[in-house]
Amino acid sequence: MEAFIAAAEAAAEAAGAVIRPLFRSPLLVEAKGDASPVTEADRGAERAMREVLGARFPGHGIWGEEYGPDRVEAEYLWVLDPIDGTRAFVTGRPLFGTLIGLLHRGVPVLGLIDQPGIGERWIGARGQQTRFRSPLGGTPGCRPCARLAEAELSCTSPDMFEEKDRPGFERLRGAARRVTWGGDCYSYGLLALGLVDIVAECTMKPWDWAALVPVVEGAGGRVTGWRGEALTLESDGRVLAVGDPALLPEAIGLLGG
Repeated sequence: MEAFIAAAEAAAEAAGAVIRPLFRSPLLVEAKGDASPVTEADRGAERAMREVLGARFPGHGIWGEEYGPDRVEAEYLWVLDPIDGTRAFVTGRPLFGTLIGLLHRGVPVLGLIDQPGIGERWIGARGQQTRFRSPLGGTPGCRPCARLAEAELSCTSPDMFEEKDRPGFERLRGAARRVTWGGDCYSYGLLALGLVDIVAECTMKPWDWAALVPVVEGAGGRVTGWRGEALTLESDGRVLAVGDPALLPEAIGLLGG
């Protein structure tokens, strides 16, 4: 595992070296099929990560948001999102992140959340306590919060919910203490620091959630689908993360109606 962690950190450093010089600089932004912005930073960062990981583990598979899958049937599969929160990146907001996940036979065993704009990094490894480095302070560990009425809920955007999913989220939102919008992967990092209690989102691809699972669960939380099921490469994109596992039954009940 330490060799995998070292490789993930090296890949994050390589990605950051591409991303940071381009932040808040003039960029050519294109529209992908899903209308999300793509920049030379996304592509360059993913190429840099693929080069690092491919050199260290040539037998592993890699699946990145920008360049797609390569040997996804391999025993170990790296899942990469070079810039999670590209909209934040292209509008000068520093809360975008780089996500590096490692799956072993489909199960997330390693996750790294890197915030190259503010110098924060979470590392989660299966069976280990989540590690965290930051110039801003903070201690990894989810906080006790067994009731939704006392819970801080976070979500990237209300626009991510399809019509069929909106009623469930609105029930959850109504039961929570309050909701905070924005953050992308950063919200899951804050959950792992005990500052957020629950995150519920939709339309999440494997590169959006693979790195988050070990980080949150290594801090004492849980990450599942909206029915409480384990996430897999075939999951439907609905993701639920809680800091206190006691929140799961109530949250699942509200999301499912």
